[in-house]
Amino acid sequence: MAYSRAAKHKPLNPDQLKLACDPDSFDFDSTNSISPIDGIVGQERALKALKVGIDIDGPGYNIFITGLSGTGKFSSVQKILTELLPEKPKLYDYTYVNNFRDEDHPTLLVFPAGKGRQFKIDFENAVKFFQDNIPQILDTEPFLSKRKKLIKDYGEAQKKMMSVFETKLKKDSLSLGQIKVGEVTRPELVAVIEDQAYYVQQLDELVTTKKLTKRKANTIVKKYTEHQDELQKVFKETVKQTQNFHQLLNDLETSAVTDLVKVTFEELKKNYNQKKVKKYLDKAEKNIFQNLEGFKQKQIPNQNPMEVTPDILYDYKVNLLLDNSRAKSTPVVIETSPSFTNLFGLVEKYNTGNGVWFTDYTKIKSGSLLKANGGYLVMKAEDAISEPGVWQTLKRVLIYGKLEIQDTASIFQVTPSIIKPEPIDINCKIILIGNNYSYSLLSNHEDDFNKMFKIKAEFDYEMDRNESTLFEYARLIKKLVGKEKLLEFDKTAIAKVVEYGARYAGEKKKLTTRFSYISDLAREANFWAKDVGDSVVTKVHVRKAFYSAIERHSMHESKMKAMMKDETILIETDGVKVGQINGLAVYGGSFYSFGKPSKITASVALGNGNIINVERESGLSGSSHNKGILIITGYFREKFGKRIPLSFTANLVFEQSYGMIDGDSASVTEVCALLSSISEIPIKQSFAITGSINQKGEIQPIGGVNEKVEGFFDVCKDKGLTGKQGVIIPIQNVKDLMLKDEIIDAVKNNQFSIHSISTVDEAVEILTGVKAGKQISHGRFQANTVYGLVEKQLREMRLRLKPRPVVKKEDSNKKAKPTKRKKKK
Repeated sequence: MAYSRAAKHKPLNPDQLKLACDPDSFDFDSTNSISPIDGIVGQERALKALKVGIDIDGPGYNIFITGLSGTGKFSSVQKILTELLPEKPKLYDYTYVNNFRDEDHPTLLVFPAGKGRQFKIDFENAVKFFQDNIPQILDTEPFLSKRKKLIKDYGEAQKKMMSVFETKLKKDSLSLGQIKVGEVTRPELVAVIEDQAYYVQQLDELVTTKKLTKRKANTIVKKYTEHQDELQKVFKETVKQTQNFHQLLNDLETSAVTDLVKVTFEELKKNYNQKKVKKYLDKAEKNIFQNLEGFKQKQIPNQNPMEVTPDILYDYKVNLLLDNSRAKSTPVVIETSPSFTNLFGLVEKYNTGNGVWFTDYTKIKSGSLLKANGGYLVMKAEDAISEPGVWQTLKRVLIYGKLEIQDTASIFQVTPSIIKPEPIDINCKIILIGNNYSYSLLSNHEDDFNKMFKIKAEFDYEMDRNESTLFEYARLIKKLVGKEKLLEFDKTAIAKVVEYGARYAGEKKKLTTRFSYISDLAREANFWAKDVGDSVVTKVHVRKAFYSAIERHSMHESKMKAMMKDETILIETDGVKVGQINGLAVYGGSFYSFGKPSKITASVALGNGNIINVERESGLSGSSHNKGILIITGYFREKFGKRIPLSFTANLVFEQSYGMIDGDSASVTEVCALLSSISEIPIKQSFAITGSINQKGEIQPIGGVNEKVEGFFDVCKDKGLTGKQGVIIPIQNVKDLMLKDEIIDAVKNNQFSIHSISTVDEAVEILTGVKAGKQISHGRFQANTVYGLVEKQLREMRLRLKPRPVVKKEDSNKKAKPTKRKKKK
């Protein structure tokens, strides 16, 4: 059949395949003559957002930073906080002290920065002073004389009272003794018989042995009973006198040390005149007077290092929770491991040795949040979400502005001693660093998140490529050279780094801001320069670094290329086939990806217009690919289904594909395969094509264009370049081309070609060499064109599907009715 030949399509020029960086555009020979960059590159939008978040001192103006990894978020945050933070703010020291009324609720004392440490020193020195001097005061005159007199008076009063009572007892043959009941000794009356003391219970035994008459025994028992009430009165009076003696002795001791204690505490109150601190000092002073027993004896050092000596003055210790005495600027804490205890602090526990765990206010420890109080706390959002208990506690702190340091669950199966410290007021800005997924997840599903994090700073992954940014790239390399002691880079090396920066960005007129890639490239280029003994890094070393990195990650690619070369994977790069076409896909991860051609086939039969996606039916098709198939169906209905029903059923298959397929970048490929299968016009196998389409047949851009082109070129090179091979890409992707020099040289030598298209019509004409065809006046497509032949085939298929009329046979037994002849006029 004679087809209407299509006009020849002009391929892209070599200069359209890559935007090279001219080394002569730099006015320096090497980085030795330029200064390192002192700032953040390509993140103006994010820096403005950060500045707003830092400058606005209001509730909820915490910051969430998003962006791809490697864009320098952490380093940028540190840099900008250093530059934008105000002068040293009003920072505080935080201490916990004993609550003498309720030890389970320690008291918080807050001091201006530096005062907390001094208070701890002064207060504990004061207590140590009491410990050293109170025993001396209580061991000198006039205290000893007064104490001696008090003891003498007490003894005489006791003796007098007991003497009178014992005289009465003696008249009745009784005396005062003692009896031990369990561990308690109490006074008891005893009978005196022949100068021998007997308990009343023993009298019956004396009567039995005839040492005592029954009558005498009864008389003694009667007198015993009469004196019992008096004994109780005497005992109570003795206790009362003893208590009074101890009170007088305590008052005497208190009076002796009052001047020492009061003068010391007055000096403390003068130096620390905060209301809450004074209140604590008053309570501590009162508690010392109530517990002078602990200060009476000098502490003797323990000679046995293995023996733990209890500290009788433990309750007067000061737990310095946070010391800001050395803080010179606003605190910026970067928490790399935001576990619950690292972030919020903890209450440590100790074992007494018998399996029981205890804790007290001296075991309270601070976390990063308190250390950042008055400043900024920076951490990864993913860590904050994933660590148990962290996010919910952080949310409560931000909402209420209070930090409660809590006792964490013990890993042992015992009940620990729990204390609840007084909450701490928190005024700290939180800076979370994460990706857009984390932000969307929290924003859409977490209550109050948007109220707590009102500032979103987005770090861009690319920046415009212009003279200014090219120079910034050079200065960025210079900064790395100085920081890590690398060799200097000449301008050819810088130019090559810029080209790879554009390739990483995926667009000619953009440069990547994922500077971790650029830094790694520079480090490895430095390695290769030193490896061969060069003193300066050149473009040769940069290219070597780029391709050696690819080689380290390209084992899977090399295996697939080998299978295509020995035709284990069937890919044709020459000849023509009906309903068969080379598509392009991208494999790999974020660091390295590669393009791989795939054979796509289409088969057509009579049907009702359904296009069967075999990948979907086998469970190997993603949602985007499924959508692309539905768009193809819409395209055929739009193009051919207005005048006639679509009377075909088609199968689309990615041959030798055994994994998931997703994306719609093969939709133009599949359309061309279907058009070829229906029209029976063969497709040139020397081409591979990629592109997305809409229902109107317009070509839309795709991703990974460089990898796709290079993937097909490598297969063609392995099979032998013929000069007829090429790749068809969307016209919108021309600006993204940053191809390797080998392909550009092949294009210059007419060994390979790259074509850009904007419609399916152009794709069809390049692939088949046949004119696509237009609709003429009566609505049909031109004859002998691709669309004309497709339409013709669809009509014929429709006719074959139409049911034929059924002809009824007349019964042979029936006589034929005579026909009446018309009379001639």
